[in-house]
Amino acid sequence: MPSLKELKNRIASVKSTQKITKAKQMVAAAKLRRAQEAAEASRPYAVRMASVVANLTGAMGEGAGGPKLLAGTGGDQTHLIVVMTAERGLCGGFNTNTVKLARQTIDELRAVGKTVKIITVGKKGREQLGSEYGDLFVDHLDTSEARNAAAQSDLAIGFGSALNARFNGEEFDVCTLVYSRFKNVLSQVPTAQQLIPASAPEGTETTDLEGAIYQYEPSEPEILETLLPRYLNTQLLSAMLESTAGEQAASMTAMDNATRNAGDIISALTLQYNRARQAQITKELIEIISGAEAL
Repeated sequence: MPSLKELKNRIASVKSTQKITKAKQMVAAAKLRRAQEAAEASRPYAVRMASVVANLTGAMGEGAGGPKLLAGTGGDQTHLIVVMTAERGLCGGFNTNTVKLARQTIDELRAVGKTVKIITVGKKGREQLGSEYGDLFVDHLDTSEARNAAAQSDLAIGFGSALNARFNGEEFDVCTLVYSRFKNVLSQVPTAQQLIPASAPEGTETTDLEGAIYQYEPSEPEILETLLPRYLNTQLLSAMLESTAGEQAASMTAMDNATRNAGDIISALTLQYNRARQAQITKELIEIISGAEAL
């Protein structure tokens, strides 16, 4: 049985841990508010951009060709998987769930003979995938310095340009982004979204022309040539903002659970300490009484 000193030290240690988890919970809550506002503010623009792309693609008709970002390379042998996770841990299963979906996607592609390349965005994804798929890594994007929406916007634009350059250099045929979409404070949804060739997400609403015929000036392919790189950047930025909000929500929830668990441990240790102290006092009283009776 632990001594009173050992129990007292353990209680003090758990109380220190509880202070840390409580502080991190409060920090995550403050960051979550800003991250959630940024993610929700980006959604209407991303949805509208997807709708415009869907309308233009529909107006072109099937077999009309179009920019390479839309038409693709004509094959699907080489797949680039972009795995977006957090730079830090202590956020529950947020990173693990995203990596789990990435592993599933990679294994399915390799099972049918596809060539897979991986770019990681965020340190945790690289750490978890490195031991198993390290030979498939082609690049890594550090997001530790992107601490606000403006910095993330610049990062997304640069990353989008790099992906576009790799695609034009025929380094891959299909690019898929795996990230966690923010749903609410308690729920983040791991999502796999095709970025290249560009396609509007499922369920994207298109404008009902009600029989009207629109003539575009310049032509639809020319508009898409300029619009699609911006659409790619928009999708990347939206995913970064969603991932950041999800990370802070998961961190807040995890730290709240850790704080509660620390409180339970402190209560159990305090009860054990009081019982041990009471037993020691009782033992000393018995020894005093026994000694007095012996005299």
